[in-house]
Amino acid sequence: MTAEPVPEEYGAVVPLRGGADTTSMPPHDLEAEQAIVGAMMLAPDAIAEVSAVMDPADHYRPAHETIHCAIIELHAQGRPVDPITLGHHLDQVGDLARVGGRAYLHTLVQTVPTTAHASHYAEIVHRLARRRRSIEAGTRIVQAGMAPDATEEDLREALALGASTLSGVWAEPIPLNHQPKLPPFPVHALPTWLADFTAAVAEETQTPVDMAGALALSVLATAAGGRAVVQVRGRWREPTNLFVVVALGPANRKSAVFATMTGPLYEAERMLLNAATAPIVEAELTAKMAREAADQAAAKAAKTEGPEKDLLVAEAIALAQAAEALTIPPRPRLLADDATPEVIATLLADQGGRLAVMSAEGGIFDIIAGRYSGTPNMEVFLKGHAGDRLRVDRRSREEYIEAPALTMGLAVQPTVLEDIGKNRGFDGRGLLARFLYALPESLVGHRKIDPDPVPEAVAARYERNVIALTLSLADWTDPAVLPLTPEAGAALSIYAQRLEPQLRAKGGRLGHIGKWAGKLVGATARIAGLLHLAGHLEDGYGKPIGATTMEAAVDLADYFTHHALTVFDLMGADAALSRARTLLEVLAASGWESVSRRDLFAKLSRSEFPTIADLEPAVALLEEHGYLRSETPPRTGKRGRPPAPRYLIHPRLREAQV
Repeated sequence: MTAEPVPEEYGAVVPLRGGADTTSMPPHDLEAEQAIVGAMMLAPDAIAEVSAVMDPADHYRPAHETIHCAIIELHAQGRPVDPITLGHHLDQVGDLARVGGRAYLHTLVQTVPTTAHASHYAEIVHRLARRRRSIEAGTRIVQAGMAPDATEEDLREALALGASTLSGVWAEPIPLNHQPKLPPFPVHALPTWLADFTAAVAEETQTPVDMAGALALSVLATAAGGRAVVQVRGRWREPTNLFVVVALGPANRKSAVFATMTGPLYEAERMLLNAATAPIVEAELTAKMAREAADQAAAKAAKTEGPEKDLLVAEAIALAQAAEALTIPPRPRLLADDATPEVIATLLADQGGRLAVMSAEGGIFDIIAGRYSGTPNMEVFLKGHAGDRLRVDRRSREEYIEAPALTMGLAVQPTVLEDIGKNRGFDGRGLLARFLYALPESLVGHRKIDPDPVPEAVAARYERNVIALTLSLADWTDPAVLPLTPEAGAALSIYAQRLEPQLRAKGGRLGHIGKWAGKLVGATARIAGLLHLAGHLEDGYGKPIGATTMEAAVDLADYFTHHALTVFDLMGADAALSRARTLLEVLAASGWESVSRRDLFAKLSRSEFPTIADLEPAVALLEEHGYLRSETPPRTGKRGRPPAPRYLIHPRLREAQV
């Protein structure tokens, strides 16, 4: 291995022992650094293990830091981190030549003794990095003190900069309930007429565009749900109904936005009802006359004696059967609100499997949980989302729905999500996994007093198009099948490949919400179908879904993924976060300066921490937030296992008990 040049910042460092050899190298271990990045390329599981111990900036060689950062970036995107993919990425960003080229990436893989020891190598590199920072801190202080023209301000700055690199100085910890800034709704993914109206409604009401945007998808799903399916591949078909929920605090004008977005659906429902009124009245009158004729024939037969009686009885039976066979068309319904699961099942059956539950409140969750019946009933919601056959037996009749397509569009307060997260039945049966979540940032306190109103032309086009889409599909009995172009299918496959590694229970970004994320590819196909129909209002059912539409659907899926991670944190779905909070309480109560892993584990409840492996994700989370530091004592001999790590505890936790 070639010698590394001494970085300029260490040039003036005088060693504590060994004379005044100013050319001695700062402490580092290039072999350990190479083994770390090589192991991360070979074993994706090693990425999480290494990240829990060290930071990319701990590398001595800048090339290793660059490669380490690139691996983390690719892994976070769900992409592979092999030398070929990594080399292509580094080449695209202009860093490939600086890190030694593709040949060096392959060399790193070949130098790995074993990926199982990646975390141990990381501990070595982290420990040496701390030593270098201590040297750098001391150098800064000495140089400032020796400079004849240094001012008091220079000395204070040197002390502050030096202190910031020393292990004994703690930064302010990041609260565990800290939420990352979530991405805004990608309005550009919507067809132009819908994007224009969505943005205009957000401006007029001074509400986050997320609310109108998410509800816009619910509106499309109400119009097309049960009337169109996406042919993904083979026998895999996805219906075009969606469950969407937007969470915003009070005073955010949810009702105003809700009424504006859903208004055309109520108008379309009224138009369908007007068109159906005459046939319904005619059928009702015909059925009434048939029943009366059957009743009269039965009465006549009852009064007759002799041979003629048998003929009259037979005639009465035939008339009764004919009356029974007559059906009265149901009154068209597109929307429901405060309805029980039993009523929703009946409405679904009456409406040929299509219905939407749209509400600006969260009361529907209380109803599902059994507000009226005392027993949770979510069967119609589970099967209504998936499109599974639904058979319901009533005392008076049997209801059978071949392919139900239930849509839900809800605007609730964040506390509603926290409450339903406590209902084990909702999560256990998979109801929460069926929703797309939006958690926009409130604009209250930052709103314009005189915003621009929605332009009349934009509003008229929105109403016209929603009604047209709804009415054009209303009479379909067999759903329109929307195939994918080869390019759209490839775009969806690439997205699925990016997503799949993130679903891993261990180390996957979405592992703790696997039930939800496992449905994400299907939800993306559904969104693509809705965008396609909205973009081709006149003939969408006769064209395949294109790649551009699929890419827009993927943008929306990425948006909902970021928001779902935060929402499920609110609902307590992340076991690591929940355990980290428990761990924080134990550390604060104990008042330790440091503690071994064994002693810490002994303090914890076995019901929440069954094994010591359950402790590690919580510890890693507390380290990321600055409450803990892992420190591995140096070896006392060459044989045996490396010493177990100890955890240094932020002084803030001890001070809280004073």
